[in-house]
Amino acid sequence: MDYSAYQSKMDLVFKNLDDSVCITEKTGTLSYANDAAIKLFGISPKHLGKEKIWKTIPYVETNDDLIQVFIDATVAKEKTIQQIVSYEKNDGSVCQLRVNITYTNEDENEFFVIVITNLTELFRVNAAFARYTSAEIADYVLNTPEGEKQGGKSKDVTILMSDLRGFTAMSAKLTPKQLITGLNHYFEQMCDAINKYHGTVIEFLGDGIFVVFGAPKDDPDHAQNAVLCALEMENAMKEVNKWNEENDFPLLEMGIGINSGKCVVGNIGSAEKMKYGCMGDTVNIAGRTESFTVGGQIYVTKNTADLIDQKLTISEEQSFMPKGAKKEIQIYSIVGLGDLKLSDYSQEIRWQNRSSSVDITFRELEGKAVGDQEYQGVITDLSADERYARLLSENDLPLLMNLMIDIGGFLYAKITEKQKEGYLICFTSKPDNFKEWAGWE
Repeated sequence: MDYSAYQSKMDLVFKNLDDSVCITEKTGTLSYANDAAIKLFGISPKHLGKEKIWKTIPYVETNDDLIQVFIDATVAKEKTIQQIVSYEKNDGSVCQLRVNITYTNEDENEFFVIVITNLTELFRVNAAFARYTSAEIADYVLNTPEGEKQGGKSKDVTILMSDLRGFTAMSAKLTPKQLITGLNHYFEQMCDAINKYHGTVIEFLGDGIFVVFGAPKDDPDHAQNAVLCALEMENAMKEVNKWNEENDFPLLEMGIGINSGKCVVGNIGSAEKMKYGCMGDTVNIAGRTESFTVGGQIYVTKNTADLIDQKLTISEEQSFMPKGAKKEIQIYSIVGLGDLKLSDYSQEIRWQNRSSSVDITFRELEGKAVGDQEYQGVITDLSADERYARLLSENDLPLLMNLMIDIGGFLYAKITEKQKEGYLICFTSKPDNFKEWAGWE
């Protein structure tokens, strides 16, 4: 074999590698560095054969782990050492490096071969991917055998759906920049709670959030974690609205619906474009449950409540009949779980002293559709915070019915209670002329 030709070929390979390659003596003295290593560490010819490899690295706090791994390798002389560390270059930029050190002892010739791969771009792409989906979905896609395959499987999970009340009408008054800024601040606060309780954000639905607990990663406490998360999300609205008030954004109210059961979870789409999703009646019922809430309220189904061992604090119980179902579904308004309570919850409604009433005309609102039938009614009382009212009507109106009331602008409300005389309604969205209208006597 022509060893000089072989050596030339090896030099050419090392020279053109993107990875940094260094060879040190058994003491750590640097004896060889390819072009990539010279560029990465700023190595000059005077370092070769004279300096320990860690002497070529800037002595800043960020580089402590990299320096230590080189020193440890020369002491331990283990066959292979691999570690991912941060490295701050002379220009102040920071890289993420995978360092692989191989110790060789052949014919009493001891040396270390060091191969360093710059993972900075990979970390950046992974971080961006996690932001555009969620950390859990990114980990599932990148680190599991089925992560990039089409298809799904049935799992027991809990679905949480949240939505802001009246935000569509409010958003029309904001500039696009204001709208995005306000929503992003709201989403950041909500995602802190979701991450704390191991939820996975499937997607943001306008101003709503679709979250699954128990997938992609298994979670035996998915139901309990979902309810604890919902309570913290509602409590976080106080901080959201404090920030909104300080920054001239409208005050917000959020409703949350939760349901547990089997879902098909997995990658949905085509070979060219896929997304991680959840499908099935469990999702549909969670969405329907959320639609019955008013601002500041959490409804959970009996399916979810039955999976929770800790004490649930329930303020009211309702039921509804899903489309195509054979039996009603019970739902509970939750104000606490264990020691965690809704901070703003109060059972008492304070009523204003009014000597008169006001006639109204209203229609039923289901989803985005407005009913054809027009109803007549009378508002007899208004709460001190102008959130609740008492409604009299000759019609038999169903509990949880959504109302669109014409007061010269559209006022939206929900029937929350059937009373001895009439109904208790909660306003969910108010037009600009509400204050003027509410001044009736």
